[in-house]
Amino acid sequence: MSTRIVVVGGGTAGARLAQRLPVTLLGEEPHTPYNRLLLADVLAGRYGPEVIALPEAREPARLGARAVRIDRAARTVECADGSLVPYDRLVLATGSAPVLPPLRGLRGAELPSGVHPFRTLDDCLALRELVRPGVRAVVIGGGLLGVSAARALAALGAEVMLTQQGERLMERQLDEDSSALLRTHMEELGVEVHTECRVSGLRQRDGAVTAVELADGFVLDAQVVVLACGVRPRVALAREAGLDIRTGVVVDDELRTSDPHIHAIGDCAEHAGRVYGLAGPALDQADVLADLLGAERTGGPAPADRPRYTGTRALTRLTLGGPESLDLAAFGETTPAPGDDVVQLTDATRRAYRKVVVRGDRLVGGVLLGDLAAVGTLARAWEGDEALPDAPLLHLLTHDGGS
Repeated sequence: MSTRIVVVGGGTAGARLAQRLPVTLLGEEPHTPYNRLLLADVLAGRYGPEVIALPEAREPARLGARAVRIDRAARTVECADGSLVPYDRLVLATGSAPVLPPLRGLRGAELPSGVHPFRTLDDCLALRELVRPGVRAVVIGGGLLGVSAARALAALGAEVMLTQQGERLMERQLDEDSSALLRTHMEELGVEVHTECRVSGLRQRDGAVTAVELADGFVLDAQVVVLACGVRPRVALAREAGLDIRTGVVVDDELRTSDPHIHAIGDCAEHAGRVYGLAGPALDQADVLADLLGAERTGGPAPADRPRYTGTRALTRLTLGGPESLDLAAFGETTPAPGDDVVQLTDATRRAYRKVVVRGDRLVGGVLLGDLAAVGTLARAWEGDEALPDAPLLHLLTHDGGS
């Protein structure tokens, strides 16, 4: 008898597993699974929602099915409509939820009219309805998500202000020089950038947002506010089921939780003390689990050399549109430690910036803006974690073999 596999969550990880194996996929959103990385392009009007749909699952998914309880003894998942879904193997792919900052004017999950997170397709479509040329929009958060949202709103003709509490934009991925170039690009798109500023509250009238208050007393008038303050793993379902939780749902190298019949993958999973929150690791985890469960489901022998998930080296890549688009890629440690070697090339006329950090004979990080011709070669050298060839470091930033 084949193994019944139930997957909770229709995001990147869950959808990938459903493409590889016949499973019962419970998707909380009413939409077919989609590529979350392209939401900014939908908001900007570059793509329609149908364009970002992911490849179809092997079995029809149950859309709009919100899982509310796991009965580990009976091995069933209860949905909000009261239905029970039995499983032999349960896979939690519940993803992550946007962080709602502790601001005056925000009361729990109830947001004033005009205030939206930027995490789901519904968030994106709601913003599309609100934004028209001349609308004043404030984006709170200058990370990858906030920069993407600000670019999309500017493309719609909004007057956009981007606020970042840290010293620079995308500080987790970019070094000081590359972040400065990114800021220049955003300002040329018409985005007003405020760094080192803390948002303290929202003003509203008749239930609708009217302004954003900064801690220094400055006030930004706003008709639309986008919350891009980061995400956190969605672990409530797992916690209530009694599974081990730290930041995410703790899993081993076979993506098993503390219950051997339950696995976790993607943004909700914590492996070796790390929650990735990126598409690349989610896909890698789904592929490893598909190989493991595939043999078990068909009743065949387990692979002699069972697949293991040992971690992912993930590269961040983003394209910012506008009259002159800007491509960027970053990976690893972009700020050198004492004793590291650094190679940095800047071409102001072409708005190209390239930098790599080398520790001993290993490439440990890099950042590229404007010209990504060498990113393929650099990413392979970094992901392989192999000794670099005995050649001048400058060759790392040439285009030979790049993609």
